[in-house]
Amino acid sequence: MKTIAVIGGGAAGLMAAVTAAKAGAKVMVLEHQPSCGKKLLATGNGRCNLTNTQMRPDAYRSQIPQTVKKVLHRFSVEDTLCFFSDMGLYIREQNGWVYPYSRQAKTVLYLLLSEAERLGAEIKTQVEIVDICPERAGWKLNTNRGTFHTDAVILAAGSKASNLPGADGSGYDLAESLGHKILPVLPALVPLVGEGKYFSQWGGLRMDGAASLRVNGKYVFREAGEIQLTDYGVSGIPVFQLSRYAVESVHQKKDTELYVDFFPDMDTKCLEHLLRAQKKKLPFHTWTEILRGIFPEKFCSLPVNLAGRGRDSEMPRRIARQIKHWRIPIRGWKDYTYAQVCMGGVDLRQVDPYTLESRLHKSFYFAGEILDVDGACGGYNLQWAWSSGAAAAMACTSHEERKL
Repeated sequence: MKTIAVIGGGAAGLMAAVTAAKAGAKVMVLEHQPSCGKKLLATGNGRCNLTNTQMRPDAYRSQIPQTVKKVLHRFSVEDTLCFFSDMGLYIREQNGWVYPYSRQAKTVLYLLLSEAERLGAEIKTQVEIVDICPERAGWKLNTNRGTFHTDAVILAAGSKASNLPGADGSGYDLAESLGHKILPVLPALVPLVGEGKYFSQWGGLRMDGAASLRVNGKYVFREAGEIQLTDYGVSGIPVFQLSRYAVESVHQKKDTELYVDFFPDMDTKCLEHLLRAQKKKLPFHTWTEILRGIFPEKFCSLPVNLAGRGRDSEMPRRIARQIKHWRIPIRGWKDYTYAQVCMGGVDLRQVDPYTLESRLHKSFYFAGEILDVDGACGGYNLQWAWSSGAAAAMACTSHEERKL
């Protein structure tokens, strides 16, 4: 019977463990926290957006996107839904976003752990890997709880993203110790820090809008939805969707700006006409008071102040433009504790695109976020965890030939 050590008891690691155990392997999961799946429990604000049936073109970002496509083809969204259905999970879908019907991530974790136990996978917690050494026929893992010998290793140790204990990026060190190149690791789904003296005034507001990212004077991406206004800048799903590219461009010292349209219901000219009409009806109101009939109270004085002074006849145009084209220079991002995932990681050029086996070492595989793959919000990152975990496990239990 083939023995497999899975390093990391998160989504990718547990998927790998269950898949390998189903194939008849003797599986051991080594998790350095007191329990498995802590980050899984936090996904989707605890509701666990476990996949997405609508694969948007920019769902995944990587320097080698062909590898992502091959892995997702190997274990698809449909395979994922069947996998969890076979374990008894009942789901609900909202515009492609798939959740457990219970709306609780612990339902998904419970089923994974129960299935792993049923199949005989051994889960060892509070295990710190000291080093990994290749042997003539397999691997030796030196840990704080003794030495383990296995035929194959699947490294699914995750990334630095998360405010939970254990998200320390230690997996990168293990991969690097075996000669693997680690591409720069940066937060990917993370709030953005802007330049402005007024953020403390709008902190705590949530407003529908459309955010456009502009890099070196060129608009590159646009996302719409509920934007969270913070005392340091902006957050929310639209900002998260753009943040990967904003972080990358700031890191590369490019001119990075976010333009927010806080009234996407109509164009600038129509908003100007609306403001003129409101002022005509209510000539005794200030412009801030006029805006209080449209926007949240905390927001209303800001566009008026930023529009600058002018004659009453000019103010509707100035205010409308400020509201529709709100410029926020991006100067940075919140740290890893605020991030959902990271970009960068193990260079996919050193990984077989079909099996996720290392090109440097036989019988050593990768799965999950430790690889240079990150997804958009909406279940895509968990789908990568399921697909890569399953692909690695299928490969190391079927003795597939490496496809170079």
